[in-house]
Amino acid sequence: MADLSAVAAKRRRMLNAEDFMTDILTKATVLVLNRNWQAINIRTPQDAFCQMATHVVTALDIELGDDAGAKAIRPVTWAEWITLPVRDGDNAVRTARGAIRVPTVIVAVNFAKVPKRRPKLSARTIRQRDGNRCQYTGRLLHPDEGSLDHVLPRSRGGADTWENLVWSAKDVNQRKGDRLPHEAGLKLLSVPRAPKELPVSALIRNAHGVAEWKLFLNE
Repeated sequence: MADLSAVAAKRRRMLNAEDFMTDILTKATVLVLNRNWQAINIRTPQDAFCQMATHVVTALDIELGDDAGAKAIRPVTWAEWITLPVRDGDNAVRTARGAIRVPTVIVAVNFAKVPKRRPKLSARTIRQRDGNRCQYTGRLLHPDEGSLDHVLPRSRGGADTWENLVWSAKDVNQRKGDRLPHEAGLKLLSVPRAPKELPVSALIRNAHGVAEWKLFLNE
């Protein structure tokens, strides 16, 4: 019985390790820079390893100082990357040749542009576009005091678009209900519009708190 328990415990540890490795490989924790070292995208380590192995990108070997600034940065090819030691604090994956460090920043060596796109449509971005103000009363709202309002209600065919969504005080939104603004005695302060496209570097957020990303993002 003791032997069976030991085998079961070992199996659980192996499964947990496999789950942990899968989690590391599939999280978007690798920042992609263009050849001018401007942030342009986020990738998973799984994607990064594939692109490094096919020489589409190089990885940055970054050594941070005590102040979280860069003590040393150098581009590294795949052939050298797989020989780098895994340091304290690094994520790594196991392979037949041993542990390989997971990169945090890679460089697309043949790409120079910074693509543009609009922020993702969400309650947060609508609130930011509208300056945290109710678009019917002009009242400045705390986040929990407001909600999304469909100018043309969804029950009447209104879509989830920049042009049909505004930030509204909850009590005003409730009073408006499934009516058009003028039917509820309300008037929009301004016509809702889609925001301008921005460089993607301005839209990337360090959701996982990767220390090396802070060298390349303005947050």
